[in-house]
Amino acid sequence: MARGEKRAGEVQSSHQFSIRVSVPTFESLERRRQELDESRNALAERYIAEGVQMDEHPEIYFRAGALGRRAALVGTRLDIWQVMDTVRNSGNSVAQAAEYLNLPVTKVEAAVRYYAVNKEEVDRVAGREIAASDRVEAAWRAGEEILVS
Repeated sequence: MARGEKRAGEVQSSHQFSIRVSVPTFESLERRRQELDESRNALAERYIAEGVQMDEHPEIYFRAGALGRRAALVGTRLDIWQVMDTVRNSGNSVAQAAEYLNLPVTKVEAAVRYYAVNKEEVDRVAGREIAASDRVEAAWRAGEEILVS
């Protein structure tokens, strides 16, 4: 979840402002809004929030998935929470995590910097992903038990 994005039930203050954009930019925004069935304001706010994050953390990008959008490491398919999980499982050694992930140390350091600033967001994403994975595994195990019986 990008900075500025609301969680279900969360009330967040906002500021009103208007901007002028080129016709092609407006048309692209409108097309994406319709494709995603999102309000123009929500989509524009997400684009701005994620754009600011990517400016501040150039090694990070955002991608969509079944459980929502999440921060990932540029040049990989690794979510930031996965990189941080690997760092923790490597005794908090960035070098060991980088070696295990076959990444340059600078990439893992970029993930750590992003996490340091966005800990709550990354931990929320990790919680959702792990819970979903646990549900899928439990269903698989139940299916296997039926097949073995």
